[in-house]
Amino acid sequence: MINLIVRDKSSKRPTTFLNPFSYIVARRNIKHLSQFNIEIDGGMLVVVLRFFGIRVKRKSFDMTSLAPLVFENAIKNNQSVFFIGTKPKVIDVAIQNIQNQFPELNICGYRDGYMSIEERESVLTKVKSLNPYFVICGMGAPLQEQFLIDLKNIGWVGKGYTCGGFLHQTADGIEYYPKWITEFGLRAFYRMYDEPQLLKRYFINYPIAMIVIVYDLIKYKMS
Repeated sequence: MINLIVRDKSSKRPTTFLNPFSYIVARRNIKHLSQFNIEIDGGMLVVVLRFFGIRVKRKSFDMTSLAPLVFENAIKNNQSVFFIGTKPKVIDVAIQNIQNQFPELNICGYRDGYMSIEERESVLTKVKSLNPYFVICGMGAPLQEQFLIDLKNIGWVGKGYTCGGFLHQTADGIEYYPKWITEFGLRAFYRMYDEPQLLKRYFINYPIAMIVIVYDLIKYKMS
């Protein structure tokens, strides 16, 4: 996993983002992750990687990081965007909020991330036919990564980004995090407050994940 994090980025690969929770999921799907550029989302993971001499910056597909840069670049270069993720109806509100904030953004299509196995193939075919330059996929790991891999495998040649809970959060407003929360790096605590169902992830899964991550880093440094 660490080798995938530190390798050079390629414009031909889609991009996904790791926090301690998704790191463990990714660790069980190394073959899939090898097809992605990997960025680090989460201050805790950034700190640990830097402690072991790996120079990384926190990047995430949300309004505090890469999302506005991607949208502004798409507007500037007249590139289309397709969104897929979150629940039915929630996606409608999220897209409306994005379009209100970026009225010149060419959104060529969108849909929720819930589909049957039979329906999935037709969704992939439809997205390819629309030929978006960007596909933003928020289905949660590892489903979002698999969707972008499958889309590439049927011939789509654009740029893909996973976005985790971005679309779900954007349905509550284009700026999910209050500015002072972002300024003081308290995003994780705000999500605990706003999404209490994530408490288990932060207080049980994260500590276990950090032990595994430190183990991987020690092995990497000793290799």
